Amino acid sequence: MSDADHFTRLSEHLYRFEGICNVYVVVGDGPEPQVVLIDFGGGDVLDYLPELGVTQPGDILMTHHHRDQAQGLPRAAAEGWRIWVPRQEQELFTEVDRLWQERNVIYSYNPRQDRFSLLYSVPITGVLDDYHRYSMAGQTFTAVPTPGHTPGSLSYLAEIDGQRVVFSGDLIAAPGKLWSLAATQWTYNGAEGIAATILSVLDLKERGVDLLLPSHGAPMDDLPAAIDLLVERLWELLQYRQDNRRLFQWRENPFVEVTPHLLFNQTSVANSYVLLSESGKALFLDFGFDFFVGYTAGTDRAGRRPWLYNLPVLKERYGVHSVDVAIPTHFHDDHVAGLNLLRQVEGTQVWAAETFADVLEQPTSYDLTCLWFDPIPVDRRLPLEQPICWEEYELTLYHLPGHTYYAVAVSFEVDGKRVLAAGDQYQGSDGLKWNYVYHNRFNVDDYRISAALYARLSPEIILTGHWGALRMPPDYFQKLEESGVLLERLHRELLPEEVINVGVEEFAARIRPYQLSLKSGETGLLTVEIRNPADHVTDAEVTLVGPERWQISPALARVPLPALGAAQVHFQITPPADARLRRARVAADISLNGRRIGQQAEALIHVENGYRG
Repeated sequence: MSDADHFTRLSEHLYRFEGICNVYVVVGDGPEPQVVLIDFGGGDVLDYLPELGVTQPGDILMTHHHRDQAQGLPRAAAEGWRIWVPRQEQELFTEVDRLWQERNVIYSYNPRQDRFSLLYSVPITGVLDDYHRYSMAGQTFTAVPTPGHTPGSLSYLAEIDGQRVVFSGDLIAAPGKLWSLAATQWTYNGAEGIAATILSVLDLKERGVDLLLPSHGAPMDDLPAAIDLLVERLWELLQYRQDNRRLFQWRENPFVEVTPHLLFNQTSVANSYVLLSESGKALFLDFGFDFFVGYTAGTDRAGRRPWLYNLPVLKERYGVHSVDVAIPTHFHDDHVAGLNLLRQVEGTQVWAAETFADVLEQPTSYDLTCLWFDPIPVDRRLPLEQPICWEEYELTLYHLPGHTYYAVAVSFEVDGKRVLAAGDQYQGSDGLKWNYVYHNRFNVDDYRISAALYARLSPEIILTGHWGALRMPPDYFQKLEESGVLLERLHRELLPEEVINVGVEEFAARIRPYQLSLKSGETGLLTVEIRNPADHVTDAEVTLVGPERWQISPALARVPLPALGAAQVHFQITPPADARLRRARVAADISLNGRRIGQQAEALIHVENGYRG
């Protein structure tokens, strides 16, 4: 095949098209070859593909969502091209209309370049998962997470015509240079993207790449020199900014030994701990965001990226051949965000307490803080207060309400030490400060209960969620008991008894699922749980209130409530055939023994559009 006028031929099957960004073209063999485009720019490349013998639509792999990479995608979609995007940035392609409607631009302290996005949403074929391999046009592409230019950026690694090639998007533009420093500022006055860029380019350097192909700039065939110069310059900038100053120290030694067989990952945002078996298997206690360089402004999926950066060190230094099991202490995103990635890449099983496994698997059913975006399948539901065996260890889970109702403490012995993994129950370096959140279903006696549990188990080491491993001072358990009694007394003095009896979040009812997606005209089921604040049986009446023209059945539900107990009623709800709504509101209006207490719970219904958050 001869060189084409509008393309630079890089090897037999690989070409570069220079538009508003570089579009790389990988062409298969045969008279009607398959084709893969990496990034798309303005779409002009489609006009010239016949020069390469390409006459049929193929696949487009997007490195990130920015407009100079993506603005021509509506044409690609219209002409039948298959569009693949990073999983972390999927909504910035398919639901970008929400970004433009909801992103604040007045009184904003958010400089993040998420608004350098498409003006309108485009349909995609699918998402690309970190570390996964994809076969297209006779080649295999590995999706490598490379945050930096954007938090959700991917690079694609492939072996093409005898060369190990990486398509790196805007991670690096030239030896020692970035295409944009502004893009690395993920928060107001921040430098998070610079630290992430250093980690990402060093990861690529260690993968033995022969040719690096950037979205802007010329191909680079001396990758070590190009990256070393960039890292040197970026690190000097970070040093003067006094930002991420332990980056290289942590990269070299991410794990600290609590005991010889128990490790603390000091780079994670919510602490994760690793229990090592003599067989070479590892068990993670919590796994959220590995190697944290700083949050982004906003809480969207594209700004909350887990990765597996430290696993190679774990395997090489500690002889781990299998990340066998992960057990979360509670459901919060910073403790569970990486669990799906572990399952998909390492085959890790997720074991979770039976008290909150459902929250992991069905997050949209709950109205709670810090839910992760996606369901997390649970491979094994663990009972409370029953020993569970893993390798040579015996672990026991205990209900630990306080920080959230949906939490456990995990008790085990390792290297002759009694250990309790307790998540975020207490905060501070002394492990004494309350960390309760009312919306996570806090009750006034939770910290008295947890103090009693701690005293009963008498751990020598407590693994905290954000403050490292705490070794017990002599009077620790007594101080916990005193503070738990104090907290309960203050709440009982401040709140009416009927409020305390239904829970101090102060709502007598909940609707599940909290978010429900329906097609127009489709009937869905909502369950209302009502709690009785009285110490005697109470009759409840429930009316479900929804938008006009929606059908709701029954019109009125009656149910007796046991003393200080709860009961459920079920409703069918059907939106009109012409409904097209996001977050339509439905409320449960409650009366107890004839006394109306009003709309005590709501749910959000998404009609036809499939939105779930």
